[in-house]
Amino acid sequence: MSPKKICIQVAMAAFLALGCHSLWAADDLQRVLKELDASSVKFHSMMADFEADTYQTDPFPDKDVQKGTAYYERNGSAFSMAAHINEVNGKPVPKIYTFVDGQFKLDDVMNNQVITYKSGSKFESYVLLGFGASGKQLADKWDMKYDGPETLDGVKTEKLELVAKDPTVRKNLPKVTVWIDTSRAISLKQIFDEGQGVSRVCVYFNIKMNQPLPADAFKLKVDSKTTMQQQ
Repeated sequence: MSPKKICIQVAMAAFLALGCHSLWAADDLQRVLKELDASSVKFHSMMADFEADTYQTDPFPDKDVQKGTAYYERNGSAFSMAAHINEVNGKPVPKIYTFVDGQFKLDDVMNNQVITYKSGSKFESYVLLGFGASGKQLADKWDMKYDGPETLDGVKTEKLELVAKDPTVRKNLPKVTVWIDTSRAISLKQIFDEGQGVSRVCVYFNIKMNQPLPADAFKLKVDSKTTMQQQ
């Protein structure tokens, strides 16, 4: 066989293999979404410790580490989330982020200030991603690519690469990578590419599912002297 024919056959084999891989990945993605559809109906609440590391490469390298506890609750179509940050870069800096009744708020406890963010902010994309969401809910908001299975801390996860369908969200959040435990419909790890050399890596551990949450899980620490702002 001539070298030319060999090259043609190799090229054809590579092309066919690429096509088969794409089909398999599409089938796997549909499987993952169906598993999320089934498990999401059993999700009621979750609490977990988390660490969120924000990396910056431009204009100079920097890293910001936040640690705390997150709470999630779903009741029908209603969804509530809160992240109680206890520590920032090794120092006690209490902050509370909440997403309740469609509003995203930040309680800067040390400064006794509450900021309410306008609907559609990039923060909503953080909290609405996973944690009881069905496959259909994800597919409605994100274009997805299946990146294969991966085991994290002994738990089998499915790795997905997501790009928001909403151009406004995509402008502030070009890409998200998630590691989802489809048996519980929860994310164990997320990487948010915020563009311009900034990325946020979130990991969750000490996870407790469908247990009663603290009474103040979604409450802000406000009093008569609290300053209110909107952004």
